[in-house]
Amino acid sequence: MSNLTLVIDDALLKEARIKALQDDTSVNEICRRAIEQYVGRGPDDVERRVAGLRASFAHALPRPADAPPAWQGRSALYGERMHELDRRRRK
Repeated sequence: MSNLTLVIDDALLKEARIKALQDDTSVNEICRRAIEQYVGRGPDDVERRVAGLRASFAHALPRPADAPPAWQGRSALYGERMHELDRRRRK
């Protein structure tokens, strides 16, 4: 892990240390969590993303049993792409 030096007002740091003690944590941990959230790696971000995915899945339409699979393999995808390119060339 790397070390980071911050320039911060003495009174603000004192308040942060007191609050951190009350919350049974440290100013170091508070800073680490803030940076994780800032770059999108914090636990709140993960929970928000999972909630968004669950909401999306709740609105997804179920596929009928007789429907073809959504992914038919690489060769089918390649064939579709080649067919599309051939169709464009003929125009």
